[in-house]
Amino acid sequence: MTGDVGKAQEAFQGTVREAEARSARDEAPSDRLWFFRDARWRCVAVTEQGLQAEPGAVEEAEISAEAPKQIKQLEPNQLAVWISAAPEPQRSAMALFYLDEFSLGEIGAVLEVKAGRLCELISSGRRQFQAWLNSTVPFERE
Repeated sequence: MTGDVGKAQEAFQGTVREAEARSARDEAPSDRLWFFRDARWRCVAVTEQGLQAEPGAVEEAEISAEAPKQIKQLEPNQLAVWISAAPEPQRSAMALFYLDEFSLGEIGAVLEVKAGRLCELISSGRRQFQAWLNSTVPFERE
């Protein structure tokens, strides 16, 4: 989410320290999503200290049935780099969506957005990602 390993480690360590401090005061986090919400806010805070994505119109394309084949052609870090360049809260929505570990309800809870807004973020992000995929790894029919 941060695009920088050092910043990500800083956010993660801050979350772990906060969880430990809460536990020491017998105020343990209320649910497992607390860790993700806290880490996300810390990532947002540390990325605000650096460069941010510029707002503007981003090209979109319809989701292709060939997208899974295009994604297989990517280097492992290319998806992470693309997601880290997205503006917040779309960056978080896409990271959690492609992590494929959370239900849509859980993603909405972590991001603290309503279902409609979450659907907009993911739908727009997927179309933008498809446009990027089309320009980066065009699918070649066999």
